[in-house]
Amino acid sequence: MDQIPERFDVIIVGGGPAGMSAAVWCSDLGMTSVVLEKAKELGGQLNKIHDPITNYLGVTAENGGAIRDVFAGQLSGIEDRVRTDINVMAIDPYKLAATLDDGTIIFGGAIVIATGVRRRQLGVPGEREFAGRGVLESGASSRGNLSGKRVVIAGGGDAAFENAIILGEDAELVTLLHRRSKFSARSEFVSRVRNHTRVNIVQDVILSKIIGNEAVEAVEYTDIITGETTSIAADAVLIRIGVVPNTEILPREIDCDSGGYLVVDRSCMTNIPFVFAVGDVSNHIAPTINGAAGDAATAVKAAYRLLAASKRL
Repeated sequence: MDQIPERFDVIIVGGGPAGMSAAVWCSDLGMTSVVLEKAKELGGQLNKIHDPITNYLGVTAENGGAIRDVFAGQLSGIEDRVRTDINVMAIDPYKLAATLDDGTIIFGGAIVIATGVRRRQLGVPGEREFAGRGVLESGASSRGNLSGKRVVIAGGGDAAFENAIILGEDAELVTLLHRRSKFSARSEFVSRVRNHTRVNIVQDVILSKIIGNEAVEAVEYTDIITGETTSIAADAVLIRIGVVPNTEILPREIDCDSGGYLVVDRSCMTNIPFVFAVGDVSNHIAPTINGAAGDAATAVKAAYRLLAASKRL
């Protein structure tokens, strides 16, 4: 690993749209920063968006990867301060330090947490074993391989219903399993799915097992009222049951809400001075690319004022 300077004005943990935006704003304001990204490439959740992006003001893109490239292109001149494939093991909010997996400790004047979210997992037998062998990462990117196949989707929100609509165009049958009698998806999505001839909805059940040999062959689901278990044939499984914030490396001293999302004020600062949180990790109401970029601008400008006022720049 390249030698990383001991201290920066701002440490940015996470290289998704919020982290990249924070780096750009640090550069604009004349502050040194370092981006620490766990994955091998920047982008975060952008790398999981396979549909066109049409609602980011001023930019349209074929998919998340395309808009990621636009954002990353704006880091020109500070590429040496972007570190990918880096594991941050701990953050000290009082010393304003990040400890890496090789023992390196980086100090900052402020910390911007942009660690984002990850997809929630069911934790059932077969879920991990069949990842990439029938358990899908993305419905949109897999649709071309699912013509005439039997697909099971677990979930009841917008993502589950959107995927049911997309995959129902080519699949032989899509079975949508939901653990409740009501859905959180938008009413127009629910209506389209209910009227879809190749989508079957099963409510008040949980997907309890994924079965197969070399690939997925069937699933079991359990009725939460009667306890009865049913097995159905399946060629592919898509799990869309929401997301969880990536906060495992953070100390308990930083306040979180009941869902584990970081609590911030209007300047995107946490309860600890000079520690900010931006993007999806602190915004479960509107986790959007627009929101992530805007949060970062707010946080970095607030950090700049605090650091300047305390004569730490």
